[in-house]
Amino acid sequence: MTDQPETAAHRRPSRRRPARPRVRPISYRQACAYISAHDQQLERPQGHTFSLGLTNHAGNLIGVAMVGRPDARHHDDGLTAEVTRLATDGPRNAYSVLLAAAWRVARRMGYRRMVTYTRTDKPAAGLRAAGWKVVTETPPARGRNRLSRHPAPRGTGDSTRTRWQITTEDWRTRTEVADRVPR
Repeated sequence: MTDQPETAAHRRPSRRRPARPRVRPISYRQACAYISAHDQQLERPQGHTFSLGLTNHAGNLIGVAMVGRPDARHHDDGLTAEVTRLATDGPRNAYSVLLAAAWRVARRMGYRRMVTYTRTDKPAAGLRAAGWKVVTETPPARGRNRLSRHPAPRGTGDSTRTRWQITTEDWRTRTEVADRVPR
């Protein structure tokens, strides 16, 4: 080693990584605007409990997750939340970052379980990366073409869907005890 001061020519080039995307809360209106601009298959949901946005280093939205009450009545127990919409521009890991952040926020709000649905023809690596587990596959929604029912098409009515969930430890214990109790 020499006792000479280090000059700019002697320093190693900086290997700084680009700034990571940041998760921040966003309004219902901002989330709906982003989803309508980036995912034409999804329509705006009826409401939400909270929405999260993923922003790049310039502050532009690159992904949105909307979380609300479960659509299925039997899941709406007050302890379960559902990721109702999730859309990204396609940046690496954006899907799993938003899912993990939504689960952290929901746990802090007191939720013990979170569910979401994906079409079986869509990749689900982001869900697995965020720690979600497959629960079941649901068949295509029947009865959409009955004359007595006139619901608006949701974009997933004619395809098989996979239900995913993530739970806290006390939820798993609660359901294991309930399964052991004779009825």
